[in-house]
Amino acid sequence: MNTQTKPLTNHRSLASSQLALLAAIVLFAAITPTILMTAPAVAAQLATQWQLSPSQIGDLFSTELGAMSLATLPALWWLKRIDWRRAALLAGILFIAANLLSILAHDYSLLLALRFCSALAGGSLMIICLSSAASTSNPGRVYGLWVMGQLVVGAIGLSILPRLFEHYGLSACYLILAGLMTVFLPLARYFPQGSPPTEKTAERVALASKWKAAQGILAILSFYISLSGVWTFIGSISTHAGLSAESSGEILAVATVTGIVGAGCASLIGNRLPRLLLLLLGYGLMAGSVLLLLGQPEMLRFALAALLFKFTWTFILPLILACLADLDRSGKLMNASNLVIGGGLAIGPTVAGRLIEASGGFQSLLIGGVCITLLSLVLILSCRPSA
Repeated sequence: MNTQTKPLTNHRSLASSQLALLAAIVLFAAITPTILMTAPAVAAQLATQWQLSPSQIGDLFSTELGAMSLATLPALWWLKRIDWRRAALLAGILFIAANLLSILAHDYSLLLALRFCSALAGGSLMIICLSSAASTSNPGRVYGLWVMGQLVVGAIGLSILPRLFEHYGLSACYLILAGLMTVFLPLARYFPQGSPPTEKTAERVALASKWKAAQGILAILSFYISLSGVWTFIGSISTHAGLSAESSGEILAVATVTGIVGAGCASLIGNRLPRLLLLLLGYGLMAGSVLLLLGQPEMLRFALAALLFKFTWTFILPLILACLADLDRSGKLMNASNLVIGGGLAIGPTVAGRLIEASGGFQSLLIGGVCITLLSLVLILSCRPSA
């Protein structure tokens, strides 16, 4: 009787701890980039409440994005030396403190410094989430939920923050972030202590060369350059095609929902279907959606392109991250991916803007976007470890 009960109890305990780890990964990763995911609402409030200029608002968001990416550099040292649970706890406390102090800030320079600290802590938590997901039995499913959580929080934030700002100002956002982090902080104890044992890590490194790791990192960099370049100017493409701002706004709002569906599909499918098939299908549809924007697309074609682009973007991303996890479960590659994601988000709009100015239209941007998307596909396929 006792010998049968003990394995069952252990199995339940393991299942509950895995569920707690999944909750920690999804919830922490959803909260930390909230300011960036709700940027339109926060930017509008900064302009009205703080009377900031467009350049000051841009610098503030660039600081947050840069700090989240720069969190990769100190992580190169502490990922191998510090218990991830303790690191998550410290990062969470810093995140709470920076957001609470942001409520009290009345000087732009002080606010800039506090948002840097908040984003640095958030970036550190994101690295722990990415690295922890890489160590799970089904990384593709976990990364799908990881993306979906961020999109859901962003959609909810964009819908409720403008109303809260009317009554409580920008403080409402910072207070909510601090409050949610306080509630979720106990979940930090469910993160792994660190990367997998040395033997397993060494075995992975033996199977996956540094060249394949570099290809994987370049794949995610090119993916983000393509998507951020096209998505940044998709509203301008609709205006150029003669669509009204209202129609374009409604289509892009619905596209956010399809993005959530895309990440959900990636999570539901998990390892049920061959990843090669899913990558080819996803990348092919993403490239096709960009081609649909060529010329002057009418409303139906623009809507199809926008919805398909957002769906495939969030569908492919978990698959790419799962490929990187196959190369290295130790967390080093996932740490590097945090840096290149921020780099891709910064490079894409910059290159896209110059292409538009040089050509006087959007054709160069769109064709370039398709080429970079296909380059990302080639890189991610070539970096996959041999069976």
